[in-house]
Amino acid sequence: MLLRGTVVADAHTVIRDGAVVVEDDRIAAVGDAASLEENHPDHEITDHDVLAPGLVGGHIHSVQSLGRGIADDTALLDWLFDYILPMEANLDADGMEAAAKLGYLECIESGTTTCIDHLSVAHADRAFEAAGEIGIRGRLGKVLMDQESPDGLLEETDAGLDESEQLIQEYHGAFDDRIRYAVTPRFAVSCSEDCLRGARELADKYDGVTIHTHASENQDEIETVERETGYRNIHWLDEVGLTGEDVVLAHCVHTDETEREVLAETGTHVTYCPSSNMKLASGIAPVPDYLDRGINVALGNDGPPCNNTLDPFTEMRQASLLQKVDALDPTSTPAETVFEMATINGADAAGFERVGKLEEGWKADIIGLTTDLTRATPLHDVLSHLVFAAHGDDVEFTMVDGNVLYEDGEFAHVDAAAIRREARSVDLDIDALAAEAP
Repeated sequence: MLLRGTVVADAHTVIRDGAVVVEDDRIAAVGDAASLEENHPDHEITDHDVLAPGLVGGHIHSVQSLGRGIADDTALLDWLFDYILPMEANLDADGMEAAAKLGYLECIESGTTTCIDHLSVAHADRAFEAAGEIGIRGRLGKVLMDQESPDGLLEETDAGLDESEQLIQEYHGAFDDRIRYAVTPRFAVSCSEDCLRGARELADKYDGVTIHTHASENQDEIETVERETGYRNIHWLDEVGLTGEDVVLAHCVHTDETEREVLAETGTHVTYCPSSNMKLASGIAPVPDYLDRGINVALGNDGPPCNNTLDPFTEMRQASLLQKVDALDPTSTPAETVFEMATINGADAAGFERVGKLEEGWKADIIGLTTDLTRATPLHDVLSHLVFAAHGDDVEFTMVDGNVLYEDGEFAHVDAAAIRREARSVDLDIDALAAEAP
């Protein structure tokens, strides 16, 4: 297949009359359209206004998709313990699958081709199967919670780790290596020291398995961890082995100088979730400082209940604007930096090789967008448009591993309408959740 259009190969390379040649699951060539057409005369040609690498959701909660809008305007720990965790506990296996499928549909149709997904305690296998069916690339993990957790989610430490190992054996490298495993403690508040140390031991046991958790999102969380352990959050995670090049920490909004030194020295990845941090009033992550220290920063949406959308383009815009107003500096976190966070940085955090650029030999994870829009007229700078003006619903074409998953509003391999109907039919018992909340 030969895809023609304005090619945004990476944050620094734009080819106006360009093309991308796809063969099997790889990009065979990127360059001038006329030259590539001449050299690949037998390839099917499709036209797109803009072609770009598939975006990477560096931290999402697909299985929270059914809870969009149920707990707006609520403080983080109240939001989590009074609404979101009880909602997860109420989901049976079919409900969990419906939620995951809905989340992955939204990702694919809005341009996210790879995600790092923080699932739930129960029925994680159904989410893994859903990811395989939808066709997304992902680093997924069953959640571990062995303390300070509501009924239905609290589990014995060894039971949670044993189930995680079973899932690793079944799904790590599954679906043509599109799906890989991350051992996934919820966060330090809900995990004992034995659980956190066990997570490290389990990840070390299997090649390519990583760790994904939340850290330093909220001041109340940090105070709780320090009161119970005597350590600030990042230092506690470092003490129990949850830092390093195979660790992704979501948020890291509130870190001090010594914690940032640990993140940099250990090569730990950070995922910035600006919309979630704004909506939950968590604060503003020190992203420019992290980047200046050489810390890899990815970009994530977090969950639909604390963001209300999994649109990665919205997140790119928010990521830059929030940093500019925080620094009172319009040059802070420019479009190029944000685009790298949403592509190659996210792929590095997720641990996928040759993902996040349109380059010969790299994976054929490609999106196509329309610019036949009032807000794209005139189009002076395509990268600026993608970061500051584009929306997820501008995406008309999504390819993962060389497979066309979504084109012109239709999914190629799944019945999206049936998935949406199933999601609507799941009874979350929202009235009961609201009644039980303080």
